[in-house]
Amino acid sequence: MTTENVSANVKGMGSIIHEAGVAFRVWAPHAEQVSVIGNFNNWNPEDHLMEQEGNGYWYLNIEQAKAGDEYQYWITNGDFQAGRIDPYARKVTNSSGNSVIYDTSFDWGDDNFEFSSLNELVIYEMHVGTFNRTRKTGPGRFFEATKRFKHLKRLGVNAIEIMPVAEFAGDWSWGYNPAHIFAVEEAYGGPDGFKEMIKAAHAEGIAIIADVVYNHFGPSDLDLWQFDGWSENGKGGIYFYNDWRSSTPWGDTRPDYGRGEVRQYIRDNAMMWLDEYHVDGLRYDMTAYIRKVNGIDESDIPEGWGLLQWINGEIASKYPRKILIAEDLQGNEYLTRRVEEQGAGFSTQWDGFFVHPVRNAVQQLNDADRNMWEVSNSLQHRYNLDAFQRVVYSESHDEIANGKARVPEEIDPDDPENYFAQKRSVLAAALALTAPGIPMIMQGQEFLEDGWFDDEDPLDWERWHEFKGITRLYQDLISLRLNVYGKSKGLTGQNIKVHHVNDEDKVIAYHRWYDGGPGDDVVVVMNFANRTWDHYEIGVPDPGEWKLLFNSDWTGYSDEFNDFPVSSITASTTARDGLGATAEISLGAYSILIYGRVE
Repeated sequence: MTTENVSANVKGMGSIIHEAGVAFRVWAPHAEQVSVIGNFNNWNPEDHLMEQEGNGYWYLNIEQAKAGDEYQYWITNGDFQAGRIDPYARKVTNSSGNSVIYDTSFDWGDDNFEFSSLNELVIYEMHVGTFNRTRKTGPGRFFEATKRFKHLKRLGVNAIEIMPVAEFAGDWSWGYNPAHIFAVEEAYGGPDGFKEMIKAAHAEGIAIIADVVYNHFGPSDLDLWQFDGWSENGKGGIYFYNDWRSSTPWGDTRPDYGRGEVRQYIRDNAMMWLDEYHVDGLRYDMTAYIRKVNGIDESDIPEGWGLLQWINGEIASKYPRKILIAEDLQGNEYLTRRVEEQGAGFSTQWDGFFVHPVRNAVQQLNDADRNMWEVSNSLQHRYNLDAFQRVVYSESHDEIANGKARVPEEIDPDDPENYFAQKRSVLAAALALTAPGIPMIMQGQEFLEDGWFDDEDPLDWERWHEFKGITRLYQDLISLRLNVYGKSKGLTGQNIKVHHVNDEDKVIAYHRWYDGGPGDDVVVVMNFANRTWDHYEIGVPDPGEWKLLFNSDWTGYSDEFNDFPVSSITASTTARDGLGATAEISLGAYSILIYGRVE
């Protein structure tokens, strides 16, 4: 077969294994010559010179190359000569090492996992490097994480949102400094390790959502920087903007969203996670910096918005059940509108209108300073009239670092395990798990992990033994959120009516329903003050019996709690709070009660 015939028949970029060897294709429009160097030719730049295909693309087939071989592209442009890691490399030795020819085939067995509907989703945010580190160094962190999947299954979460696993500089990182976006971090276990982890998660009924970073690359160990020796204004060259639009909080490293080859590069990466890794969705890091230069002002990047529309539209067409999450935090409803409606095509977005008022409410030192109206607004906020177009949470990697800490730590930095820290952090979590929206918890939140997030500080799993009751509390809330026992369908629905807001006494109550009726209607009552009530009246939708489904004050959850006496209730026919009946309840300090309508 001639080189021309092989080139015509081998599609794609990077190193491509096929029946006649390994094909290599790279985009380097300013190069005068490109060659492939590797351990198959003793790294000799003269042995395998690539041929131009046109439009800046270079191609070569090497018959003796094989899976596992290491290689680079040797690029010549005048006085510039350098070896470069393949931008499309699926595997690298390390972030500053070599590309590795990788066989993308994988035995997925009978993996035919189906993603839950958005209204039945509970997300667990995970950082693989710290989730279950049972060894200080070395690969295998994907494998180590799978050892805790039984815990997650018992907890009840059905999706894991993985902080970025693309190859980054060094062995420890949050992951938001991608050096090679097509390669999987070797310190975690590389591409095969990630696939094994996804397969194991699916076997437990848990979806995997991959965090991707397209608002910037690097900034360190970045072979894309001035890739083929060309740049303008001392900036990044062909993969980056070379003018004022390059500026990000992470250096002059914003990709050039207006250049077709760069757009294709990012699109191909998004599709790779879905096609080759079987992930169930993508979470895009800080999209505000894709659509705007400065993230918050009028410095729009129209081609960035267009790129989001293109990728998300294609994913929606090919994989309509995959979830696409935007972290934008600017309250832009167009992010979660369909592309046909001039939207960016995301399924949902992280909701800053929930997390900030909720954390503020529970972290106030004095009860009098808690604003129940802000809590009410946070419960009712939505995008495009759809509650499930938002992800609601009280802890995320951003909210527990960079000068902020875990909610218990913020409540009492001197004693984050005390009564107040336990009680009020649970209030915040219960708001997320009972509000309309897609709830998310941060790894370790379920056993009161304290401090702040540090990529070199693994979760303390001894706390799981110490705070098993708190974990049980989360488990019970999640079971209700997912209507596991058929008594709380309303928590899976769109509907909410915050019918009782007592800002003076710091009590709030809301009605949640899907269609309404027994087994569906739910009333949630929360006391944000350090006082109890023996006789407190609230409105409920209908007279009759309302069964107590959850009481956060149970001492089975914590020895610090009080077991204040509460019970199921019978509502009278007297209207109250805009609803058709009245119930008299007792209420513990800083506690949550959930009632369900019965026949």
